[in-house]
Amino acid sequence: MKPTLLILAAGMGSRYGGLKQIDPVGPNGETIMEYSIYDAIRAGFGKVVFVIRESFADEFKARFAGKLDGKIQVEYVCQELDKLPDGFVLPEDRVKPWGTGHAILMARDVIHEPFAAINADDFYGAGAYQVLADFFKESSSENEYSMVGYRLDRTLSDFGTVSRGVSVADHQDNLARITEVTKIGRDANGVFCIDENEERQPLTGHEIVSMNFWGFKPSLFQHLESLFVEFLKDNLNQPKSEFYIPSVVFSLIQSGTVTTKVLKADSPWFGVTYQEDRPFVISHVRSLTDRGIYPEKLW
Repeated sequence: MKPTLLILAAGMGSRYGGLKQIDPVGPNGETIMEYSIYDAIRAGFGKVVFVIRESFADEFKARFAGKLDGKIQVEYVCQELDKLPDGFVLPEDRVKPWGTGHAILMARDVIHEPFAAINADDFYGAGAYQVLADFFKESSSENEYSMVGYRLDRTLSDFGTVSRGVSVADHQDNLARITEVTKIGRDANGVFCIDENEERQPLTGHEIVSMNFWGFKPSLFQHLESLFVEFLKDNLNQPKSEFYIPSVVFSLIQSGTVTTKVLKADSPWFGVTYQEDRPFVISHVRSLTDRGIYPEKLW
């Protein structure tokens, strides 16, 4: 059974501004998502599922109309604030999406096979999809998940600080701990973060971080359903609370329900956290195209 690629594209990108998921970065107007799909197809994935929002569904679907026909199966699902479990009513003051865990849950009716979950606006590199495809071929347990990790200093922006999930693996390369570290940056003195006391703390830059590239089995959906109910019981009326997938995974690890293998791919990562990142991304895609890693025209 071929794995599926789940692309989380429902976020509007508040720091970036606008619908950055469909901004062109390739020589022929390709988006970052299209490079992700291209790499997934090369690695043997058989379906792509987009998590979007109804407010921009038509514009989004038009971007892919006919482009992927005959290349990969395509599905769309919508993440909306009012898509809650029975017994819960959307608070009137809620405007923020429920988070990545809720976004993935929206795909439970269309995914029945192992799947990768990625951000729409992150470029992960061909090697990452291949290492995950190999993991799916070798892993037989429904409760063995995976995470593709990247070296911290290769994931930073030159135009502002970022948040990263700093990960620690055990001797079997299973994820043992993941800590969300905010305000990570780089200057002439090296990589650093700003702690809760607004003080600078040095980092090596070699830490392995999660860039929200996960490898899941269908068992995740059952776990998400029950954990989202528990989350809502405690946070329904907290307008800024979010149901994050790293927190879900770590709670499942702590309870002994699943293990999560930390995979390492020798691939470039880059993304568009800020508008100023976009020229950098365009130049890197151009470089990869010139080196023959991608064709001048993807489709």
